[in-house]
Amino acid sequence: MKQFGKILKFELKYYFKNKVFVGVTVFLVLVIAIVMFFPRFKTFFKPDGAAEELPIMLVKADESTQADMLKQAFTEAFTDYKVQITNEDNSVIKEKITSDEVYCAFVMTSPTTYTYYVNNLSMSDMNTGIASGVLQHIYMMNAMIGSGMAIDQVTDVMNIQVIGEVENLGKNQMENFFYTYIMVFALYMVILLYGQMVATNVATEKSSRAMELLITSAKPTSMMFGKVIASCLAGLIQIAAIFGSALVLYKLNKSYWGDNMIIESIFNIPPELLVYMLVFFILGFLIYAFMYGAVGSTASKLEDINTSVMPITMLFVIAFIVVVFSMSAGNVDNTLMKVCSFIPLTSPMSMFTRIAMSTVSLYEIAISIVILIVSTIGIGFISAKIYRVGVLMYGTTPKISAIIKAIRKA
Repeated sequence: MKQFGKILKFELKYYFKNKVFVGVTVFLVLVIAIVMFFPRFKTFFKPDGAAEELPIMLVKADESTQADMLKQAFTEAFTDYKVQITNEDNSVIKEKITSDEVYCAFVMTSPTTYTYYVNNLSMSDMNTGIASGVLQHIYMMNAMIGSGMAIDQVTDVMNIQVIGEVENLGKNQMENFFYTYIMVFALYMVILLYGQMVATNVATEKSSRAMELLITSAKPTSMMFGKVIASCLAGLIQIAAIFGSALVLYKLNKSYWGDNMIIESIFNIPPELLVYMLVFFILGFLIYAFMYGAVGSTASKLEDINTSVMPITMLFVIAFIVVVFSMSAGNVDNTLMKVCSFIPLTSPMSMFTRIAMSTVSLYEIAISIVILIVSTIGIGFISAKIYRVGVLMYGTTPKISAIIKAIRKA
């Protein structure tokens, strides 16, 4: 235990003295600070009492549609635009759009057909869907008026409100999507970054022959666990600094963000979900860090690290892709995700995603965590044996059969 404590302390000092580690942490905190203060900064540059200028939307009516009715309907539907009626030629309208004088335009060719002009069509542009609904509304009103209904009757029929209530018996996937994705992505980045760092540190010590002296004075288990747990603590401290500062800065600027659904969902994570996040984050990190450390000890040269860790990296990337595709499809309880929830190398992301975005029974969660804990400890001890054998092998990269044979003798 004394050896483990010394190694852990030494490795933590290495991370905190590492300029890259400190620099990246400070840089990310500064970026988050700029993002969180951005709405506040915007108010400084806007003159007092000045309203934000809305982008212009042109609407060109056809011969059979009343321009006043069209303008009123579009103005009510498109509150984020300044709607203007135009009779200009289509070529003039296109020129105004391409020169950024106006944002977009709807040119009516009949009461139910139109052409939508826009310079760069955004992925989030829903204008055509809204316009189709508006025109359908106008057409139905005109049709009912033409059939003899009074205008007030038509208005009552068209403005009828349908009231529906939603009783959610499980999880709201839309609310949980953003912070689930952030956690999964953070786990992905930290494992790749720190796992590679563990492998590189081990390979560097091996190439300098310093490991030959250390391995005779300290147990391989203490060395492996000390290195991996130190990297895990360093990663947790870095993430706590980044997300902790984000939370504090958000609280300071909450009133400036308004009712931003995405931001609110990110910072309103339920406490029990934070506990699951921490459990799966730590265990997922440890199991991969042990594997990276073991592989790093078998590399003969520092240049061979990327090639050696490629199978582990690819396995983790595949797990990440499965989770992200399932989240995007809105089906996190598919068969593949359920199977991945109980496989130690994929469960940290898969099970957490299912817990956050679906209803998972407690016994399933318990089984997944137990399997992950046992697997992490087992892989840790196996990695320590590989580490003991690997650091003493030089020359060509040892084959798997040679490592297994050496482990049995160890």
